[in-house]
Amino acid sequence: MLEVSELRVKYGDVVAVHEVTFRVDEGEIVAIVGSNGAGKTTAVNAISGLIRIESGKIIFQGINITGLPSHDIVEKGLIQIPEGRKIFSDLTVQENLRLGSYTSKAKGKRKETMERVFSLFPVLSDRGRQKAGSLSGGEQQMLALGRGLMSLPILVMMDEPSLGLSPMFVNQLFEMVSMINEMGTTILLIEQNTANALNCCNRGYVIENGVITMNGSGEELLRDPHVVEAYLGV
Repeated sequence: MLEVSELRVKYGDVVAVHEVTFRVDEGEIVAIVGSNGAGKTTAVNAISGLIRIESGKIIFQGINITGLPSHDIVEKGLIQIPEGRKIFSDLTVQENLRLGSYTSKAKGKRKETMERVFSLFPVLSDRGRQKAGSLSGGEQQMLALGRGLMSLPILVMMDEPSLGLSPMFVNQLFEMVSMINEMGTTILLIEQNTANALNCCNRGYVIENGVITMNGSGEELLRDPHVVEAYLGV
């Protein structure tokens, strides 16, 4: 579904992502894990068309989307749920959700999609007329996920969804990620929370200093001595 080949991104003279190559197949949860500053978010922003790439190729469902503007990429069904949630705090929960359904195919199905989001996240239905900024951190993350689903995506890239959440809610979040996947949405999961991400995914990649250094199934990576020592604190 998504093929990224030899992606290279620079900030000025600094290379942030070095010839990164990976793939996401239909129906999978694929995790990219690594420490803060490893290049995870840069890679995802490049795929989304938010930042310019220096070289490489991005193929989505057989179509070369390299260099396309971000709104065209969203129209094709590839969306990003950004790090830090980026909800509109002064708008209500329902208004935030409606803003997620601006694509041509999503507008006509807005009502039924919102009902599906409310069934997945009942608390959002209860808080529908409430200002989004008044929600707890976990509820705001649910809203960010729901807003992304409102566009009827084919593939969702989730950038650090567990960041800043309480330990109790982190486990609940990864259960939600699995539920969204089971409902038919393919997921690329970008995470510093290595243990939960690799437990949740089908396959994973480790990125270090802008380079993919390892890949394999989630179970294989969880058993790897380097991953255990560097990321699992064992």
